[in-house]
This record gives sequence, structure tokens and C-alpha cells, in this order.
Amino acid sequence: MYAVIKTGGKQYRVAQGDKLRVEKLPGNVGEKVSFEEVLLIGGDALKIGRPLLAGAKVEAQIIAQDRAKKIIVFKFRRRKNYRRKQGHRQPFTALQITGIAG
Repeated sequence: MYAVIKTGGKQYRVAQGDKLRVEKLPGNVGEKVSFEEVLLIGGDALKIGRPLLAGAKVEAQIIAQDRAKKIIVFKFRRRKNYRRKQGHRQPFTALQITGIAG
């Protein structure tokens, strides 16, 4: 059984036992999180929401709160002596899916 959930402005296809990184969510390591915005539940019988499934829920556990690797943002204009360098580390929450109910 799998589900498509929406969090942080993105959609993710998840199954029980999956580990995934999503945009930062409030909470500490070990806490439970539930996602109410379920768009689809698949498996033997497909259930499609319009746009969301009523009563469907995906449970997950937070396994890490961290920041991703640094990316370098470098702006450059040739022959104009214009160079700007900036680094950025995006925070994320690592989750493990514990259950899909729908």
C-alpha cells in the first residue's frame, strides 16, 4: 500500500517503512507526525481524492532535524567586475513512515 501526501508545497509518494526528507517541520527527534493532506491511496484498490481524501491519514516519526549540504550561489557578469558569492544550507526533517490509514 502506498499514498501520495502533500507537505511543504511538494508531493511525495510514500509507503510504510519509507524514509524521506521533507521541508522542515516543527517537532523533536522521536515525535510522531501525521499528515492529513492525502491526495491518493494506492495498492489493491485505488482511492483518488478530489483534491484530498476525507478521513485518510499518514503517520510518521521524526528521525532527524538537520540541514542539507551547502550550495554555493554565485552571480557573475562578464567584463563588469561583478561577482557575488553566497552560501546556503536548507533545513530539512527526515521522516520514517509508520502507517497509512484511509
